[in-house]
Amino acid sequence: MNRTTWRLVLLRHAKSAWPERVADDERPLAARGLRDAPRAGRWLARNGFVPDRVVCSPARRTRETWRLAGGALGGSPPVGHDERLYGAGLGELLTIVGETAEEVRTLLLVGHEPGMSELTLRLAGSGEGDALVRVRTKFPTCALAVLELPVPWREIAADTAVLRAFVIPRDPAMDA
Repeated sequence: MNRTTWRLVLLRHAKSAWPERVADDERPLAARGLRDAPRAGRWLARNGFVPDRVVCSPARRTRETWRLAGGALGGSPPVGHDERLYGAGLGELLTIVGETAEEVRTLLLVGHEPGMSELTLRLAGSGEGDALVRVRTKFPTCALAVLELPVPWREIAADTAVLRAFVIPRDPAMDA
């Protein structure tokens, strides 16, 4: 990453459980989610995508995902919880990203579908390999998208980013 590049990392929460009589925003991670979330953190660390700032949905499953992923990251970036991320649509996500301070070079959002795929597809004008096709097909739980932007957060626009990576838990790349 050069000095005029910003990175946006989008992490969909890990697989959650569906216990009876639990509100949607209080659903915990399932066993698979507990296994996958630390793998996502290790992948971020191995590939040099340690964020300067994390903004996380306040839902239990997103908080648990970040606690486990962040614990495996080897760093401790500042984390904020933003109510707008829970159920956020494209416009809200663009607003959240646009409010980020310019000195934050790598921003990580921990959120939900369909917002994570919508934001990825809106911003990515191109992608490496088959990454865009894979995002269009499905953005599964605990998937990570890494977008590289040539402009500061407040100037982001459609098709300005390059999708540098898209990994999902069953990809061998998650452990490589």
